[in-house]
Amino acid sequence: MASATAADGRTRDRVAQLLLERGAATAAEIGAELGLSPAAIRKHLDAMLAEQFVEAREVRAAGPRGRGRPAKRFVLTAAARESFPHHYDGIATAALRWIAEHGGPGAVSSFAATQVQALEERLRAALLPAGTDPIARAEALAEALTAEGYAANATTIASGGQLCQHHCPVAHVAAEFPQLCDAETEVISRLIGTHVQRLATIAHGDGVCTTHIPAPQCAPATTVTTAAITVRTDND
Repeated sequence: MASATAADGRTRDRVAQLLLERGAATAAEIGAELGLSPAAIRKHLDAMLAEQFVEAREVRAAGPRGRGRPAKRFVLTAAARESFPHHYDGIATAALRWIAEHGGPGAVSSFAATQVQALEERLRAALLPAGTDPIARAEALAEALTAEGYAANATTIASGGQLCQHHCPVAHVAAEFPQLCDAETEVISRLIGTHVQRLATIAHGDGVCTTHIPAPQCAPATTVTTAAITVRTDND
């Protein structure tokens, strides 16, 4: 019995880690990744739902929905995220409140920029050389961020690329002080070498921190100027 309980615990840990990395997944997707049947995964998810460790969200069908129960994606709850390592404690929030009270929002922004300097230096050391395609640099940055505990990945999309961070070590502090997210976004922009846009953040209540990286601009089209030609006829 004890060994079975331990095995269940390890499986749930693997499910939780997968949800942390992906942001959301169905029972079938989790089962395929872990080599277990969807039925076995649902058993663990039901237990995690009861413990308020995960929550379910219905998947919107692209076309007419078939028979059976609608598919659901599962995401970690805020309480579940707290079980993963965080690099801060309550004193960080208290300190930022003191800074905001005595120095204003600008002082908080300056503090946030200072705090990410060391992270930027570590990440820069792992990146590809300057001038490399921004999407390729984003992929290298994702690996470096994962090593820092952010569980990140980069993907290519039609309009460029997306850098997704599935874990935020300072989410609760950033919920009150978004300057931390702003400073991190500026670091990402400098490291990738192009303007980026933060589309979602865990601190704001989203499942994943998502940063859009625009595709490299194509060379401007050559403008051809055609001289006007006047055609005269005998009737003119």
